[in-house]
Amino acid sequence: MSLRIFLLLILSFTLASCNEDDKLEEEISKIEVDFIVERFDKAYAAAKPSDLPKLKQAYPFLFSKHVPDSVWIDRINDTLQNQLLIEVGKAFPDFKDVNKDFEKLFQHLKYYDKTFTAPRVVTLTNDVDYRNKTIVTDSLLLVALDNFLGENHEFYQNIPRYLVQNMHKNQIVPEVAEAYGKKYAYQSSHKTLLDEMIYYGKLLYFKDVMIPFKTDAEKIGYTEQELKWAEANESPIWSYFIEKELLFSTDSKLPSRFIADAPYSKFYLELDNESPGRLGQYIGWQIVRAYAETTDENVLAILEKEPEEIFNKAKFKPKK
Repeated sequence: MSLRIFLLLILSFTLASCNEDDKLEEEISKIEVDFIVERFDKAYAAAKPSDLPKLKQAYPFLFSKHVPDSVWIDRINDTLQNQLLIEVGKAFPDFKDVNKDFEKLFQHLKYYDKTFTAPRVVTLTNDVDYRNKTIVTDSLLLVALDNFLGENHEFYQNIPRYLVQNMHKNQIVPEVAEAYGKKYAYQSSHKTLLDEMIYYGKLLYFKDVMIPFKTDAEKIGYTEQELKWAEANESPIWSYFIEKELLFSTDSKLPSRFIADAPYSKFYLELDNESPGRLGQYIGWQIVRAYAETTDENVLAILEKEPEEIFNKAKFKPKK
């Protein structure tokens, strides 16, 4: 076969695939989802102590029965709380852009899971508890907007920079998509580095399917420069994991080196400071992508597969 014919075949397959993706997205965009975003943060910012009974009636799940009304009244009158709510109001005068992305996420969820029902969406503040930016249940989605004010916000001065870089508006929907992914994902083992790589790879592949309108950098929470570094170094990263026999290792230090949030990944080499954190997640993502391409399985079925099956069938080969 001549090179010209080969290239034409590749081009025709690529165009056919793109057309199929476009048709699928058009079909998904027609799905109806019924939800509204309730701005509890705005209601609380405007509330007077006399409004507390109405707030408790409208949002009983936000008010613990074990906390006396005096505590909530103190919060209404608290200067720091008021400043926090003012800053959230400035950053989110409306919710139109995020609301549109929520709609697209819910449409995708409903397409792949026919039992899915759009949740009650409530925005609030949580004293910048950045470990709990979003909470998802079967019927409720809570989004703490004070965790998405922008990486240079004065409230974030004492938070590590590698965490702050994702505390902006564009990360709300990827965070929510990941929270939903965790509800669907299952595997019996989390013992080896490969187990953890595949688990987080599943969550990132879930984002590929559910929020295709977001960039890869937004899905994984990298800057564009960090993503390019990971892509350019796929092969040496993979070689390092293989040569050091890390994939099936149960060394408890490995997740903190390659999976957990960190300023960089820890190869214990000179390149460490150049690397982004969570490179184990990134490689796991590429493995799950390879598995999905090889098997063409439904995304929800993939999320329930065991790591070794995914690894063995993916036949992953890093970019060179």
